[in-house]
Order: sequence, then structure tokens, then C-alpha cells
Amino acid sequence: MLKARVIPTLLWKGAGLVKGVAFDSWRRVGTVLPAIKVYNTREVDELVLLDITATREQREPDYESVAEYSAECFVPLTVGGGVRALEHMQKLLEAGADKVAINSAAYDHPELVQQGSRQFGSQCIVVSVDVRRHPDGRYECFRHCGQTPTGQEPAVWAKHLEALGAGEILLTRVERDGSFEGYDLELVELVARAVNIPVIASGGAGTYAHMLAALQRGAAAVAAASMFHFTEQTPKEAKAFLASHGIPVRQTTPL
Repeated sequence: MLKARVIPTLLWKGAGLVKGVAFDSWRRVGTVLPAIKVYNTREVDELVLLDITATREQREPDYESVAEYSAECFVPLTVGGGVRALEHMQKLLEAGADKVAINSAAYDHPELVQQGSRQFGSQCIVVSVDVRRHPDGRYECFRHCGQTPTGQEPAVWAKHLEALGAGEILLTRVERDGSFEGYDLELVELVARAVNIPVIASGGAGTYAHMLAALQRGAAAVAAASMFHFTEQTPKEAKAFLASHGIPVRQTTPL
């Protein structure tokens, strides 16, 4: 059985990091480099760094900053935001990213997933899938930081992405983001059952028990931001909790 991963998410906006609720990321929570250095000491499995303004501003990723951050990051680093071409992927990987995350561009140019997978390997391609739930219970994928409906149903879209060569799905329930209410377990299970590639549950983690529940429903990894920014809970303690409940995790030093 593959070992479950605990992955802090860093939302990068301008000169610093931000966090909010339901993708309304307004609250400053520090800067990127110090956060990376802290997480280096907390035995995280990976980090996800998302430039949340690049797509809206129609600009390429900030490769120079990514090179600076990756040089100080001692765990696998996934970088997303503004990736709209194969060249952007290549430049991010050359700057030190281990994986590249795409979202909006996958709807416009799904062939980009296929091209990236063929050129760099599927293990480098993470597709971020942001989902809202309608009042009638129907799930729908949204793009542009969870603002624009796509008409795509999450499980169907995820299956299509897998066929194109995506290596992982970063699955976020938009309304749960920053809520501390727990992941949308129904959504996690729905998508995890539809694909054979890893699904990273995101959006809503508030306790270690929430992480356990998502992994028990089929997630291969759990991502969190507010939980680590605004509480005393840590990735290392999360892994210890998961291990104590029978979830295989990468070994950590004793607490």
C-alpha cells in the first residue's frame, strides 16, 4: 500500500502568502521563504505552492522566485499558477519545481496535460480540480480560482484527465476552503473511485481526524493550509495520528 502524504499548501500572492475562506484569500500569513524553511523542519512529505494571481493577471509564472524558493526547499515542490504552455512547465521544472500544477489551462487546452505527461513524465503533472456543490446536490468543476463554471462533472473530468496522462488530481471543494469543517468526503470518494491515479484531498481540513477520514474514503494524500497557519497542529503530529490509526505514512522522528 502506498504511504499517505501530508502536504501543506502555500497560496502565494505578490510578495507574500495569504489565506481566507472559500478562495477569498485576503489575510496575510507571512512570506514564502520563511514558511518553506519552517516546513523543512516539520517533516512534511511535499509542499504545494500556488501563485493565485498569475492566471488572472495573464502572466507567466515567476521563475526567478521559484528558483529561489526551490533552492531552500528540501521536499518535493509542486508549483502552479499561470501555467498555460509546455514552455511554462519546462521553465518551472528547470527552476527547481518537482511537479507542475495546472487548472484553468486544462479546460482550454486539455492537450497540454497530454503533452506535459509525454515530455516530462506523468509524475510531474498535477491537475488542480476545484469543485462547487449546487443547491440540488450536483457537483460542478469551476475554474479561475473557483469563480467560473465549466459544465464539467468532477468524476468524469478527473477520469478524462487521467486518460490524458495526469499523474495526480488536487481536488478542492471550494466552499470548504478555510472552513475547518472537514473535507467533502462524498466528493473525495466520488473522484477517488473514478480514477486510478492519486487524489489529494483539499479544502476544509481542521483536525487530524478530518485527514484520517479523507484517506479512509480513498484519498492518497491530504493537503491543508489554514489548519497549519492558524492552529498549533503540525504535519508531524498529523502523521503520528494517522500512523496510530493504521494509515501507512513516511517515517518521522519521535515526537
